[in-house]
Amino acid sequence: MREASRSRENGRLERQTQIHTIAPVFDARSRVLILGSFPSVRSRAAAFYYAHPRNRFWPVLAAVLDEPTPETAEEKRAMLLRRRVALWDVVASCRIAGSSDASIENVRANDLRRVLDAAPIEAIFCNGGTAYRYYQRLCRTELGWEARLLPSTSPANARCTLARLTQLWSGELSPLLHGDARE
Repeated sequence: MREASRSRENGRLERQTQIHTIAPVFDARSRVLILGSFPSVRSRAAAFYYAHPRNRFWPVLAAVLDEPTPETAEEKRAMLLRRRVALWDVVASCRIAGSSDASIENVRANDLRRVLDAAPIEAIFCNGGTAYRYYQRLCRTELGWEARLLPSTSPANARCTLARLTQLWSGELSPLLHGDARE
């Protein structure tokens, strides 16, 4: 996997073509699909979602689900499946500079039917504006599904505290997710 390199002239990261290689997390019981935009450099290296330690995805989702924050990829996958949450990204490939959503161009979308055809999904949520914009532009019409926008858990969304993110995510997700661990 090639990563962005710094330009000799200005020290800025150059866009590199990247292909999404992390499999979606879902099973035949998943009821909610959460979509990010494209994996960060750290996530691509770890081969799992939201691997950057400053990204608040796992603490927020764990708080919403009233679960301990998972640490390992195995614990994260187990929590998602136990609580009937599917996780993937909108973008299958793009040109990107490092982890910068703002630099994304030449986008090709993942075929989200892979999850929607296999699981009884009731709602789709997008983690942040970039995921939502690409979903709206590339997926909504073809799939016929509306998605709901959640505030980004990225450290770049510094204006939103962990407590506020948890409150906002809980208001959207709790009605669909609480009690899902019973069966």
